Amino acid sequence: MDASSELGDFLKSRRAALRPEEAGISPHPGRRRVTGLRREELATLAGVSITHYTRLEQGRVTGVSDGVLAAIARTLRLTDDETAHLKDLARPAAASSRPAPPRVAHAGASARQLLAAMTEVPAIIMDRRNDVLAWNRLGHALLAGHLAPDSPDTPATRPNLSRMLFLDERYRELYADWDEQAQLAVAHLRLIAGRHPDDRALAELVGQLTMKSDEFASRWARHPVRTCTSGLKRLRHPLVGALELSFESLLIPGTSGQRLIAYTAEPGSPSEAALRLLGSATAPVVQDRTEVRHSITAPAAR
Repeated sequence: MDASSELGDFLKSRRAALRPEEAGISPHPGRRRVTGLRREELATLAGVSITHYTRLEQGRVTGVSDGVLAAIARTLRLTDDETAHLKDLARPAAASSRPAPPRVAHAGASARQLLAAMTEVPAIIMDRRNDVLAWNRLGHALLAGHLAPDSPDTPATRPNLSRMLFLDERYRELYADWDEQAQLAVAHLRLIAGRHPDDRALAELVGQLTMKSDEFASRWARHPVRTCTSGLKRLRHPLVGALELSFESLLIPGTSGQRLIAYTAEPGSPSEAALRLLGSATAPVVQDRTEVRHSITAPAAR
């Protein structure tokens, strides 16, 4: 992922999405060939020379000031996430100077201990690329009961929730609002790619999804950018049916992007009952103590 071309593509996509009248330009029917803002219109509104803006869109400018980027962001009506993304793309040297994590990440022992202690709450630990590094029993049962429980432990079998959302039919069917979840997944990857342009594993993931999924490729080309740390998931679980779960994403300090995500249901709701049912349905089978004692003390058959 080349930062200079990504910057140009991002700016072009946002210019095309902004109608002239939204930027205060009176429309002239029949006299425009583009629906969005022209380069010169954006440059004028932002108070930037057309030459400077053109070079910026072509990725041929370094050391862009905060003032110029802020003016362009205001003119394009960028969100806070989009503005941060613009700065990451405009300053790739600063982004790539951040220390890169090891290629193969692992959840720490204390994080795994916390995960295991959350016996009544589905929870997982993911890295910044959405690779699942660990999950508790209920988290596994909720999101990927069709996969082996120990699949996150080995890099070769480690699930990636973004990949699964587009390429795993059983995981895809879990989401009642798949389109919204797909858009959020792509927007998250765009944001992370802007922050870490030198992340080869992330580039490989994006390349694989672009090649194998037209739905991913079309969304990726629109340059959505958004971070999502909390919200609501609407699921259609194959064992317990419909679920509405709130989720919270908590950053684990010192792990370069690892986060713990926990899912909860509103107290007293059908979703809470469904979660309890899921926990019971997937609980390990414990042999009756009487049978265990009898099997130990009974004389061996002759």
